[in-house]
Order: sequence, then structure tokens, then C-alpha cells
Amino acid sequence: RNFAVVCDLGTTTVVAHLVDLQDGRTLDTEATFNSQIHFGEDYIRRIIYAEQNDALGVLQDRIVGDVNNLIFTMASRQKIDTQEINAVICSGNTAMIHFLLNLDPTGIRREPYVASAQSIPPIRAAETGIQINKRGLLFCLPAVAAFIGSDIVAGVLTTRLHLRKGISLFADIGTNGEIVLGGRDWLVCASSSAGPAFEGNGIKHGMRASRGAIERLAIRPDGSIDARTIQGAPAVGLCGSGLLDTLAELFRAGIIDRTGKFLKRGDPRLTDGEDGPQFQLLPPRHDHGEIVITQADIQNLIRSKAGVFAAIRVLMESTQVRTADLEGVYLAGGFGNFLNVRHAVAIGMLPDVPEEKIHFVGNTSLAGAKMVLFSRKAMDVAVQIASSMTYFDLMSHPGYMDEFIRACFIPHTDMNLFPSVAEAGKPQSPGREN
Repeated sequence: RNFAVVCDLGTTTVVAHLVDLQDGRTLDTEATFNSQIHFGEDYIRRIIYAEQNDALGVLQDRIVGDVNNLIFTMASRQKIDTQEINAVICSGNTAMIHFLLNLDPTGIRREPYVASAQSIPPIRAAETGIQINKRGLLFCLPAVAAFIGSDIVAGVLTTRLHLRKGISLFADIGTNGEIVLGGRDWLVCASSSAGPAFEGNGIKHGMRASRGAIERLAIRPDGSIDARTIQGAPAVGLCGSGLLDTLAELFRAGIIDRTGKFLKRGDPRLTDGEDGPQFQLLPPRHDHGEIVITQADIQNLIRSKAGVFAAIRVLMESTQVRTADLEGVYLAGGFGNFLNVRHAVAIGMLPDVPEEKIHFVGNTSLAGAKMVLFSRKAMDVAVQIASSMTYFDLMSHPGYMDEFIRACFIPHTDMNLFPSVAEAGKPQSPGREN
């Protein structure tokens, strides 16, 4: 018997699949929160912690422990001896691969933002502490730059962006918004700090996409709110897709203006809470407490979507690509799977393209890792993709901050970029600003 494990090492979540190498079947799937989150919600904070406390080994122990726990859980369920697992294939952002391999990550956060390594040969998994067959191998997909990791290379490999004749856009929206633009002739990429807002962090009633999270929200014509939760459970909070719906619906209903500020309409649901102005989305009931969204929450969400769209605009402007030139938009990651496309365009997170051009492609980090697991040629292609992509450093790009500021409106200061939103008309009952 011969098995392998593929892992997506995310800043927030670590996901693993157990694969039977005899027939290629995925036998089991498991996920866990990245236990490094104790040292910071984003990987820059974790790098700082490692520097200040000489704790790189501690961070490596955490991520290796997460991987081992996933392996043990799946192997136990499938009644497999871990000695029968002969390979682990990992994909993830550059910092997470550095933590896994105990490589110095300090160059990632300091100018000129250069990683210790971008393409790493296979090693014995035991050298990192991963507990599979003692002679089993650990493979890591190649990265492009300090802020464009192997998960994005895996995304391009999976969607075959590098083979397409026309121009397409690939976006993986999480704690960071990584963007790739291009086709078979050229590929450019950039990473913008989207912040953790759409993952539920930094939001008063935000949460991960788990049981009880509001994943869909709509405001009816009479002003009442229709909310749908994951598994139909009592509402606990709002996950990413629910937060995006909330922002779009509050604007459409005239409860907030284009800057995201609440408008006075005499609505009793708009009150002053302990964190400032807030709007009640769901009143307390016997099976759940009150769920609100605050003014600070809305500003966080607007900054997050602005970071993503500003990165897209920099790449499009730099390559003279118009929105009409885009033949497809590919959204990766768990958040993308449940995104309301109309709402994502309405708030100005994605370019204003027809819905049929937008495709949800799931966890392409894992999918790309599986391709490499089964094919040496796929690994060679991944290396070619990583070496051929042109990276735009947004932190030093002269136009990025201007694009970001312009995107800090709903949907944007330039309504010509969003003709379908402009055509839909102004929000209902605009009222007066607070």
C-alpha cells in the first residue's frame, strides 16, 4: 500500500488530503486552524515575533504539529499506518513554506523583500519533523516572490492561465489578495494586504465559515432582513460571504452612503453601541443573541475590498488591459466559492464583467499540489510558471496608494469603471449623513 498527503498551508487554515497512490483516489480530507495564529493573525506579525523572541523553531513546531495532527487524524480514520505514507506535497504562501522548513523569513518583511528561497528541492520529511515513513519525501511547490507563494503558482497551473490565448484574471482572496493577470504570452502578479476582515477577523460579530455563520444576507423591499446560516443553525455571526452581502445590501438599501457611513433615516435598528454607531442585522432571539455590524466594521470591509481592487487596477493599468479585454475571472479559495458575484462587483471588489465570465475554482492550492504529486512534468511546468511571472511590488509602486484611495468608496470614485452598478441606479432613500 502506498499513500501520500497534499497540504495547503494557509495563514489562517491548514487543509490536507490523503491520497491513495495506487489509483489516485482522495481517501480523506481534514482541516484545522493554523495554530501559529496565537503569534499573529498575519504572517508579518509572526515573522516579527520570531525575530524578537528568537522563536523561529517555535513557529516551525506549530505548523509541523498542525500537519502531523491532520495526517494522524486521516490515517486513523482510514486505518492506515503512517509508515505507509511515503510523500507529502505542500503548497502555500512563501512565509508559511519558510516556517515549515525552518528557513529564515526575515527578508520577506524587509526591503528589498527577498525570500531565503523560492524553489526548494525535495527533502526527507523527517528532517522537518513530519511523521510519515522515515524515508518519505517532502516536496514544496515553487514560489514567485516574497508575497506571491506557491499557492498562487498552483492556482495558475490548475486554471491553465499560462496556456490561454486571451487575457484572464486569477484572484485568491484571503488575508492577502493575490492577483495574477495575463495568458500564454505573459503573466504579471501582485499581492495586496486585504486584511483579515473578509475572514471574519477584526469584525465585531465576524467569524470563520462554520456552523451558524451567516453566509447569505438580503434586505427585502420592506426593510426586513433575510439571513441564511451555514447548516441552517442558529445565527452566531457573519462569515466572509455574509459580510460581503451585508456591505452590498446596506448600500443598496440606502442605509450607508458611498463612503460607508451610516445615514440617518430614523431606523430604530441604527443605534450607538459600545464601539460606536452600529446597525442591528438580527435581533436577539431565544436561540441566538443580537448580531450587529458597526461603523468600524464597515470601514474595515471597505479597506479590504479596496486593497484587492487597487492591486487589480495597478496590473491592468500597467499592461494597458481594459475590463472588456478580460475573457475570464477565476476566483480561488474558500471565500471565492460562496461569493455573490453581483454583490462583489456592486461594492467594487471585482471588475465589472458579465457574471458568466466569473468562475469559482475552489482550492487551487491543493489541486495544484495534487497535479505535482501525480506528474513530474507538472512540477517542471510549475517551476516554469514561477520563473516566468513578473512580480509587481505594490509597496514601492507609485500608483498603488492613489488606486487604493480611489477604491475606498462604494463601488469606486470613478463610476465609469462600474457601468452596471451606475445603471442600477442610486440607493433607496439616501437620507442625511450622521
